[in-house]
Amino acid sequence: MTLKDSQPTDDVLRTLADLVSINSVNPNYDGGVPELAMADYVDQFFTKLGVETWRQLVYPQRPNVLARLAGRNPHKRIVLEAHLDTVSTSGMTIAPWSPEIRDGRMYGRGACDTKGGMAAMMHAVASFVQAGITPECEILFAATIDEEFSYRGVVALCDSLKAGPVDPHILSHEVPPSDPLRADVAIIAEPTQLMPVTASKGLIRWKIETVGKAAHSSKPHLGSNAIVHMAHIIAALEEDTQKMAQHTHPLLGSATCNVGVVRGGVQVNFVPDSCEIEIDRRLLPHESRETVLAHYQQLIDSVAQNHPAMQVHMHPPMLSDRPLETDPNSPPVQTMCRVLEQLGHPATPIGVPFCSDASKFGALGIPSLILGPGCIDQAHAAVEYIECEQVVQAVEIYRSFLTQYS
Repeated sequence: MTLKDSQPTDDVLRTLADLVSINSVNPNYDGGVPELAMADYVDQFFTKLGVETWRQLVYPQRPNVLARLAGRNPHKRIVLEAHLDTVSTSGMTIAPWSPEIRDGRMYGRGACDTKGGMAAMMHAVASFVQAGITPECEILFAATIDEEFSYRGVVALCDSLKAGPVDPHILSHEVPPSDPLRADVAIIAEPTQLMPVTASKGLIRWKIETVGKAAHSSKPHLGSNAIVHMAHIIAALEEDTQKMAQHTHPLLGSATCNVGVVRGGVQVNFVPDSCEIEIDRRLLPHESRETVLAHYQQLIDSVAQNHPAMQVHMHPPMLSDRPLETDPNSPPVQTMCRVLEQLGHPATPIGVPFCSDASKFGALGIPSLILGPGCIDQAHAAVEYIECEQVVQAVEIYRSFLTQYS
């Protein structure tokens, strides 16, 4: 059954279908386009409601879109945030931009990650306008770019949150200078099956390179094999990773380290003079980027000492992200758990291994929660979908939180 044929009665599903129909692959991936069409849709959605909107230009044609709804208490602000971009459609076995509802699920790229949560947040905010109700706290909805590549959208937003007034030259509508972008709580839409997430792992990705000496393969003793050197490094990394498993976080388990890419050699009859690996290291809340990188520098130095012919170098990180850990006893978490209990959903905070925009808010000391419809197992999948009922339920969860938090 196509979406057109199914005639869904809930407006949030219509909005979700509109969002899924927009090509929103991050431009850093093959075939990607700027998030401008998504930004335009979100902007127009709120403009039609009479809600104040403005844009924060991060890159050309790649703005964050913000919508603000005044609250009774002008000194408290709730941020609702969802990202505009999606991953590549490569490998998908369904039409990515033709939303379809079958068996209570909506299919299409981004339906789960994270257009379902975005649509639910948009309609939660819209419900106050449509009912003529002023929320207790000010609501700032933020649709940000680039979450799927390097988080530049939320970083730009958080820079404005900590810096005070935003430069009006980068906005389509000026934020009053006396009203800096601040926040008392942030809710980030990612697929958590509507469970409250208070902890997530951080991330560092970097390269290690070994340098050897080229020679003909018939006389390998005249060269220095960079791949063999790297094999020693990989073995040391594996042993170190096994030791990490002994130390766990109550919600996140252990830190992890994965060698995801190996490059080396030119052809089989050469002794390779270079080899590099790319590492994905997931951090626990007590770990910092600096201490983790120092640990691995010490590790490779110790391996090199045992192999005098080895030359090994660590490259600066390609990407890093902090872990998130929000106090489960904080008022935002307690409010969200109460809302979930009232609506009959699991209310025990959990942790997730994936990164999101939430940690950037957390780094500013803003109590942050990740919660949204959908299951992370369907995100980025060849057949991406989301349970429609969860999207509808998410609207009520967000709306109840906005009503009850004060």
